[in-house]
Amino acid sequence: MTWSNSEQAKLLARFRLAQDSLLFQAADLSLASLGQMVETNAIDIAPSYQRRHRWPIDKQSALIESFLLNIPVPPIYLAEDEAGRYSVVDGKQRLTAIADFMAGRLCLKSLESLTEAEGYCFSDFPDEVRNTLSIRPFLRVITLLRKSSPLLKYEVFIRLNRGGESMEPQELRNVAFRGPLNDLIMSLSASPFLSNQLKIKDESSSAFKLMADVELVLRFLTLREHWETFSGSLRTAMDRFMAENASASKGELKNYATRFQRAIRGCENLWGAHAFQRPAPNNSWREQLLNGVYDAQMVAVDQLSDADVAVLSTKTEQVQNSMRQLFEAKDFDRAAREATNTPSRVKYRINEVVKQLRALV
Repeated sequence: MTWSNSEQAKLLARFRLAQDSLLFQAADLSLASLGQMVETNAIDIAPSYQRRHRWPIDKQSALIESFLLNIPVPPIYLAEDEAGRYSVVDGKQRLTAIADFMAGRLCLKSLESLTEAEGYCFSDFPDEVRNTLSIRPFLRVITLLRKSSPLLKYEVFIRLNRGGESMEPQELRNVAFRGPLNDLIMSLSASPFLSNQLKIKDESSSAFKLMADVELVLRFLTLREHWETFSGSLRTAMDRFMAENASASKGELKNYATRFQRAIRGCENLWGAHAFQRPAPNNSWREQLLNGVYDAQMVAVDQLSDADVAVLSTKTEQVQNSMRQLFEAKDFDRAAREATNTPSRVKYRINEVVKQLRALV
């Protein structure tokens, strides 16, 4: 197979950009060093994007057993943010187990090979073992530096994620694009009304664990600016929004917060408990948030003036009945429920809700 000149030029351009855009450093560290870094919060093992439970004791013990048997363990990956903080990209559970063992909080259990160490904690081991674990570099740590391209870092996180316990797209974004914008989105996701519509009662709720609330905030911020022009993948559009606005000014961040809060408040006023839901027979509603309806209502409200929203707030019954009427059209029903991230369907359903609301003003 022979390269065409254009294909070869494109390949070389991307290859050279990647060589210059991803900066990292590697270091081999002892268990004592890693444990101390976790204990002093030099490494943040519980950043906002991490919503997982820790490994059970037997799995933690198996990791420590690997160190005792001098069996190689995959490297830890960290990310440095603009403030010089370090957080875990891949290896949170390993770091937690190491810190717990070195601090005496983990005593070994259910070992497969080194059964003579069963039940012992770090302080119980002979000096030779404790000294070796404390001094010898056992684990490689690779740190993606802050100057790396955010989108290329995100690509690294995606590829690392394929080999272990899968993370949701929003979890990956919150690793790759940490900073003021990400912090704002996390804060806005705590909206009581949004949580209620997603049926989030506490941190054990499925939508919370999957970060559906956070992704919906980003979804709105991305679409309100680009819904008429974006093409291709909505997931890619959200990635790019995070990358391009990672260094947003305080004024821009304030504007994002204001627009989201205004839209969510408007949806609550106009549709109440039925916001973001699909009508059901017998004049009822299906109590499940649909992303397609969320997009259409949130962006439509964003398109209206404060005066328009105020007028519509006095006509909530008409607003809700008109939403029912929209769903009677097969095209709208399909656009709100099937392949909802397709650009043509995003544009269609938002346009339809905008036209409907403006007709009621």
